[in-house]
Amino acid sequence: MEKYNLIILGSGPGGYVAAIRASQLGLKTAIIEKENLGGICLNWGCIPTKALLKSAQVFNYLKKASDYGLKINGYEKDFKSIIDRSRNISSSMSDGVKFLMKKNKIDVIKGHGKILNGKKVEVENNKKKTIVEADNIIIATGARSRELKNIPHDKEKVIGYRKAMSLKSQPKKIIIIGSGAIGIEFAYFYNAIGSDVTILEYQKNILPLEDEDISKQLERNFKKNGIKIYTNSEVISVEKNSKIISAKFKTEKKEEILSADIIISATGIKSNIENIGIEDVGIAVDNDKVLVNDFYETNIPGYYAIGDITKGPALAHVASAEGILCVEKIAGHNVQKLDYDNIPGCTYSSPEVASVGMTEKQAKENGYDILIGKFPFSASGKAKASGNSEGFVKVIFDKKYGEWLGCHMIGEGVTDMIAEAVLGRKLETTGYEILKTVHPHPTMSEAVMEAVADAYGEVIHL
Repeated sequence: MEKYNLIILGSGPGGYVAAIRASQLGLKTAIIEKENLGGICLNWGCIPTKALLKSAQVFNYLKKASDYGLKINGYEKDFKSIIDRSRNISSSMSDGVKFLMKKNKIDVIKGHGKILNGKKVEVENNKKKTIVEADNIIIATGARSRELKNIPHDKEKVIGYRKAMSLKSQPKKIIIIGSGAIGIEFAYFYNAIGSDVTILEYQKNILPLEDEDISKQLERNFKKNGIKIYTNSEVISVEKNSKIISAKFKTEKKEEILSADIIISATGIKSNIENIGIEDVGIAVDNDKVLVNDFYETNIPGYYAIGDITKGPALAHVASAEGILCVEKIAGHNVQKLDYDNIPGCTYSSPEVASVGMTEKQAKENGYDILIGKFPFSASGKAKASGNSEGFVKVIFDKKYGEWLGCHMIGEGVTDMIAEAVLGRKLETTGYEILKTVHPHPTMSEAVMEAVADAYGEVIHL
């Protein structure tokens, strides 16, 4: 029986990052994966979706070429090639993880892993079973699309994100149930390449976890581009035949029926914790989530869990951060627990959305006397020159101490800008420190400085 210091179940951005950090710290490490290295993120999530979205963005640029003084004739989209490009990029990224495993001398064990008592793992591959053991085990098995009870996936007419990014042909009409990041990104992609898209959202706003000003701006943008949006809407049932599928839903005012070629269900995720031995070992679970302490150890010593199967935000960068902290704690380092109040969230539609910290509503509910600043990209020279002047930056500060409570952005490239706010909040930066930090001109990032200036009554370019 092979013995390791650490065995990790799952090779997504939590698992493979944890494995590399463990190897750096001198731990003999193995990672168990039943599919492709990189998990959902690299193979069916973060990376391939961004490839699809880039194709859609370039296609939009071609349609608007005349806005830039360019004349382009005869262009068209090739749906199969768009999908193939996405899959090829995904494959190359998975190969990159394979290289990193080899470089860091991490054993990759192919197959389905099931944890056992005594810090052992049974691995089944092609009906052959082997057992490995370790001093510590990290469970990083990720999550999958959650299915509504009354609308189960059938892989043909009602599909999740995995099928939605590998269709053989482009649907003419699509209904998307749910408007979190996944639903919004698919709505943008398919609308941009010419599909008729309708969003059904149970909450009162799309992107319901974002600041309300952001949600409303994105809704205006989407509607302007032809996406139909129904909020405060509950899907009651679906009916399908060989050609179309119909969704019956009710709003605050009435019941309606819409028909489409497919329905994409984007109503959240469900943890992959079935059939991996959780119950047999006695690891505590609450509502689909493995219970862990501040350093990701379960109630059974030596067994840990990170990523989407725990109660933190289901984001790739969170899983990676958790994996690193978990391994460093196992290795005996003196580590600080992760600050979940300073986790950035990003939605990669066009316009993009990025945020960190409290929304305006949350700040008020927490009793803060707040300062709010906003700066529209319509007043940004760089945004105007790039032809992407929609959106704004919104900042929220505590009036008494100047604490940066929240930052919310919508516009071109804002997912690359939000790190300034994350770092500023980590360093407990005040509004005046941001205001007195010289930002380069012309850049989109100037909008952060200008929004802060607006909060303090010192804005120049408004």
